[in-house]
Amino acid sequence: MSAGLRLTVDAVSHTYGKLPALDGVTLTAEPGEVLVLVGPSGCGKSTLLGIMGGMLQPAAGVVQCDGDLPTDCLNPLTYVFQDFSLLPWRSVAGNIALVLEGRLDRAARAERIAQVLALTGLTEFAGAWPRQLSGGMRQRVGIARALAVRPACLLLDEPLSALDAQTRDLLLEELARIITAARTTTIYVTHNLAEAVRLGHQIVVLSRRPGRVREILRIDRPLEQRGPADPDLLAMEQRLWSMIRDDAAEADRERLHAA
Repeated sequence: MSAGLRLTVDAVSHTYGKLPALDGVTLTAEPGEVLVLVGPSGCGKSTLLGIMGGMLQPAAGVVQCDGDLPTDCLNPLTYVFQDFSLLPWRSVAGNIALVLEGRLDRAARAERIAQVLALTGLTEFAGAWPRQLSGGMRQRVGIARALAVRPACLLLDEPLSALDAQTRDLLLEELARIITAARTTTIYVTHNLAEAVRLGHQIVVLSRRPGRVREILRIDRPLEQRGPADPDLLAMEQRLWSMIRDDAAEADRERLHAA
């Protein structure tokens, strides 16, 4: 077991008014591993991520963090969202610097920016403006900015969903490399089951609303040894789909009736 932060979710439930969103969710994100949350639309994946990251207070249950923080950690928990959230008037390096200003001196900021630019393959784009970058490159800047604070836990809410299929596939491989190099405990929300099996050490399958843990699957193979045509991963993807297919269809019917 690697050193790092462990997140334990114990019997967490949540409601929005009278609408139940989560019911008795219990799971553990192990240090240095990737825990992926999957399930049908509306099952509470993003709500659970918000609770795990401290953005939402659960109606019941607790979230506990224990373990070691990285050296020079500035934010124990850091988010990457679907949208790129870059400031158009700042360069790539300037957008990354935003989370470091007032916290590190100029020399320390420059050193850390250089490190995450190298980690994310953005060194030659340090002076570029967001409008000059592709969607995949802009999202890579968002990931670099999150890593600049050296988080103990990285929380990603469908970070590739706004990208076209080709860009998503390319960035998925890059993300696997970055996560492996950073060795940060990671919680990853996605609808895409190919992403789940490519990145997840644990894959938590949530049921239709209210979200409950239906099953937790483990993949112990290192991320660098996984590929898009791996038959074992393709079989795991099909297994996941068989679990959520009926719930996903019912969720779609609910949305149609509510429209």
